[in-house]
Amino acid sequence: MAKKKNNQNEEISAGGSRAINKFRISDAVMMLVVVILCITCVAPFIHLASKSISSNTAVVAKQVFFWPVDITFDAYVSLFKDGSMTYSFVYSVIVTLIFTVLGMIACTCAAYPLSKKRLKGRTLLTFLLMFPMYFSAGLIPTYLLMKNLNLLDTVWVLILPLIYSPYNMLIMKTYFQSSIPDSLEESAFLDGASNFQILFKIVIPLSKPIMATLSLFYAVGRWNSYADNMYYINTESLKMVQYKLYQMVASATEAQTTSLSEAAAVTSTPEVLQAASVMFVTIPIICVYPFLQKYFVKGIMIGAVKG
Repeated sequence: MAKKKNNQNEEISAGGSRAINKFRISDAVMMLVVVILCITCVAPFIHLASKSISSNTAVVAKQVFFWPVDITFDAYVSLFKDGSMTYSFVYSVIVTLIFTVLGMIACTCAAYPLSKKRLKGRTLLTFLLMFPMYFSAGLIPTYLLMKNLNLLDTVWVLILPLIYSPYNMLIMKTYFQSSIPDSLEESAFLDGASNFQILFKIVIPLSKPIMATLSLFYAVGRWNSYADNMYYINTESLKMVQYKLYQMVASATEAQTTSLSEAAAVTSTPEVLQAASVMFVTIPIICVYPFLQKYFVKGIMIGAVKG
């Protein structure tokens, strides 16, 4: 019987090898589609990077496509000499870090109790915490709420309203339920561990993939967002770099000019400055992603494979 089973396994394995080695037309089509999608993602980035280090004359003459012409870094010199953009960049990094840390704390504190069957009223609490993901009060009531809470034109209006994410909480809750065995917690309870000790010494160390994934979600979401800056912030020193970039692009579109502060002695055309600014605010995320990639891939596969 065992010999027959081994023969069946060998046949399946051989069939699998033949299936992998056989190249079909459908495989070529899928590869072509994937290559095209990759090009559509990478090509605009390469085009902007080339424009940002090309001369003003070449960019105005539409000579720059995927390779820089007359390489110069005047646009970047202008950005670094411009105090407002540099300040907004550092300020945005600080806000993003604080937002990510507080967001992960709020998400973990909500997801861990809701993942446990011993929590009384878990179904009702889950419904109340998930309800904002489907329905919201709208922009005007939210603005009035921020005003009544005295959060308008403060740094906290960029942090506190969004630190709890129902979607991120649901992902983390699912991970805790599917990846953390109940036997570990039962053993810890028998040894006299409290809920907080179990959370910090067992659950969190075993949840590095989901922690890294959701941290990236929080950081990228905060870094790329500028709508709340537009609605709630008036003070220049409290505006994040993405909103500064939006203002630069909007002013250039309307008046065909882009101006930095007087400290920026080097001048560039609006199109070159826009390209340099986009690269200026995009590179930090690109630098962070490789360090979290292996955890990110594991985290997004939660629930994709059952077994």
